[in-house]
Amino acid sequence: MPKLPIDEQVAILMQGTEYGDKLLEETMRCELRERLVEAEKEGRPLRVYCGFDPRTSDLHLGHTVPMRKQRQFQELGHDVFFVVGDYTSLIGDPSDQDKLRPRLTEQQVQQNAATYAEQAYKILDRTKTQIRFNSQWLSELTFVELIGLASNFTLQQFVRERENFRLRWENNDPIYLHETFYGLMQGYDAFTLKADVQIGGSDQMFNIMTAARKIMTSLGAKPNIAIILGILPGTDGEIKMSKSLGNHIPLLSTPEDMYGKVMSVPDKAMGSFMRLVTSWTPDRIARIETDLQSGTLHPRDAKMSIAREIVSIYHDEPSAEKAEEAFKKAFQQKDVPDDMPEYSLIMGQSVLEVLTAAGLVTSKSEGRRLVNQGGVRLDGVTLKEADAPFPHPGVLQVGKRRFIKVK
Repeated sequence: MPKLPIDEQVAILMQGTEYGDKLLEETMRCELRERLVEAEKEGRPLRVYCGFDPRTSDLHLGHTVPMRKQRQFQELGHDVFFVVGDYTSLIGDPSDQDKLRPRLTEQQVQQNAATYAEQAYKILDRTKTQIRFNSQWLSELTFVELIGLASNFTLQQFVRERENFRLRWENNDPIYLHETFYGLMQGYDAFTLKADVQIGGSDQMFNIMTAARKIMTSLGAKPNIAIILGILPGTDGEIKMSKSLGNHIPLLSTPEDMYGKVMSVPDKAMGSFMRLVTSWTPDRIARIETDLQSGTLHPRDAKMSIAREIVSIYHDEPSAEKAEEAFKKAFQQKDVPDDMPEYSLIMGQSVLEVLTAAGLVTSKSEGRRLVNQGGVRLDGVTLKEADAPFPHPGVLQVGKRRFIKVK
């Protein structure tokens, strides 16, 4: 990307941010602009940090939202630190949890971490990405130093400012002391890396806006700028994308599966997908939304462009074109009937449970056999695991002639 004027850089880097407060958003916008001007005068790049806790082995599209923002910083010439939270994972981020996360063993964390960086390189520039493991510095903190970090906060802050903690407190559910360490550890990551910018989702507001900035200031460093991004919804268009809920789009899925899952996303979520997981500029997204509103662009065509863009990012252009052709053949060339019965999906149902509940098979053994033989498809993509969570709403096909629309 050629060198852009500061104001254009700010517009790109603030795209997709979500602070929940206009004054706070404007404060961060101004701080980012000031830091970019300062860095340009000093002839140095900004240091941009984002941490990823390897609590699972596979990444999905929701995980890539902060990575795409890191890539934008890379393309503008800044230094990016991809921090594998092998130490923070031992606790687990409580930010979006209404109960204690199960603790992982060091062995589980290391096994998961081994796959993270390689998957991240589907987005980040391998030659410009600095990989760090936060065990390098967190394992060396002394108890005296930990006391110093903790002295910056009150228990009231954790209970009042973190909604999940507050709700657990009000419900008389346990809040374990070690859960409060997470924000301190993340803040110390930012200090150690001398970060100018820290990126995270809106569920990270306390960790970045409160913990990291306060810790950096207390240790004599300039507080980092918080780039707080919106949360990508899953294929249901409602709830945060999550593997456990079955509404995710895995990075390691086939081009056809990825394309089909994006096409199944409700129209109302298209804006989030455009802003958070494509490489499109703010101007291009604004034009698309204007055309959608005026009726000059059909939502289906807009969504096909989004699906093609996403598949191109994680595979390549030829794969995206083939996936699009397969989708058109299945859904636009009348291989699928116009009218079909409907079935309302229940959260947590498996593929096999949907097949039996919808009456597409007469028994679980028949359903399992059809899945094993490759005779069950969702939006044209073959489903391979009978006991896996049902992936997302769409057109479910069994054999050549049985169809049902899963809502």
